[in-house]
Order: sequence, then C-alpha cells, then structure tokens
Amino acid sequence: MSYEHLSLEINNSIAHITLKRIAMHTPYMKELLDVALRCDENDDVRAIVISSDQKLFCAGGDLAYLAESGGNTATKLKEMTVYLHSAVSLFNRMDKPTIAAVHSMAAGAGMSLAAQCDFVIAGEKAGFMGSYTAAGLSPDGSSTYFLPRLIGDRRAKEMLITNRKVSAQEALDWGLVNQVVEAGTELEAAMTLAKQLAQGPTASFGSVKQLIAASSTESLESQMALEAELIGENSVGTDGQEGIRAFVEKRKAEFKGKQ
Repeated sequence: MSYEHLSLEINNSIAHITLKRIAMHTPYMKELLDVALRCDENDDVRAIVISSDQKLFCAGGDLAYLAESGGNTATKLKEMTVYLHSAVSLFNRMDKPTIAAVHSMAAGAGMSLAAQCDFVIAGEKAGFMGSYTAAGLSPDGSSTYFLPRLIGDRRAKEMLITNRKVSAQEALDWGLVNQVVEAGTELEAAMTLAKQLAQGPTASFGSVKQLIAASSTESLESQMALEAELIGENSVGTDGQEGIRAFVEKRKAEFKGKQ
C-alpha cells in the first residue's frame, strides 16, 4: 500500500516509518494505524523506528484542519483520536520494540507519539512541548499515561499545563529520552539500536514490555505470578530454548524472533 503522509520501509527485519507531514489530521492518522497493523502482523518485522523528514518531528494536531469543521470539531477530534490511539495501543501491545528518532521539536500529539515508544533517541536540537493548553485543549495520544510514569506527576503537569519547552538534555535528565546524540545523527543511532534489537528474542522483549506495563497496577504477588507465567512460556519457546543451549554451549545465541 502506498501512503501520502508517511512512508514504510522494511529491511533486515527493521520497519522504518517516516513521518511526512508536520501536523496530524484524520487521513494521516488512518495511515499511521495502517502501518502499525502491518508492523504487528508481519513476523519479519522485529524492530520499528519512527522518524520524520519534516522541519519538525511533529507539531501535533492540525488546528487549521480542525477549524474547517465548523460546529463538528469534537466529532472530528474524536475520529482522529480513534486512529491515533489505536496505533499507540498496537505499538505498545506488540512484542517488537519501537524507537523514536527525534531530530527537532515534538509538540502536542507529536510529543505523545515519541514518548510512547519503548526507546527515544534525540538529537541535540530536539525539543519536547505539551502545546495543548496553549490552544485551550487537553492532552491526547497517551501523554497523560506515559509522562507521569516517565518523568513524574509534577514534571508532567509542568509540561502539559505551562507548555514549557523541554530541551533534549533536560529530557535526558528527566528520563523522557534514552540518549542524546549529535544533531543529524539521531536516525543513524536509532537504526544501530534497531539492528541490535532485530537480532534479539522478540517474544522475550514483548514479555518485558507487558510486565513493565502491568507493574503499576498489579500487587507484588500478582506481578511475580505474571513474571513466573511469562518466563515459563519463554523458556519453552524457540528463542528461549536457543538461549539456554547457547549459554550451556558457551556460544552466542542465534535468535529467530519467535516464541
């Protein structure tokens, strides 16, 4: 399938999603959901990189597009979030790790899209901003779920209420990003990480994602029960068996990305 507002390239088990529109509108979000579905269903995909070829990583929702809705702004916004939120849910529920390569400003839902990834690599010129309340709106795209978990309630409120721009270095200090690299090398760094992850035990990675997501709502005992269940499942899977054999045989494991 060809896309108008983004592109999808799959090479060497890495899916590279390139954002080609600065602001989000419904057709764009429909395409984002479609690529998320394709990545989820394609067993050859074992890592996902999201980057942008625009001046900004993403400016969030297209307010001009919403202004054209007349009295149907709420309907238009809710329609847009159906696709955006479904894509975010897929990226987080799939086993494959996701990496955002942020080269410039990620604002509003663009910030949300970056923050929801499993890893965020930012260039020195990158920045992160809430932007929602500047337009009299409230957050979407999962920012109120991930930001408090990543940076704490107070800093999340600071970002989402005051709209203060957070620099790449501040984002690193706060825990919003994993790494800050020289401007212009963020995609290269993301691809290097993706290559490493694409050779790993994908189902095992998925278990880590599931366990960490569950940890904020489970009790100690129920969390450990889930850990026991998943480590048991992984131990008898293709990659689990390979990992155990490789350890015993004192060699590097050759994972296939399968349970």
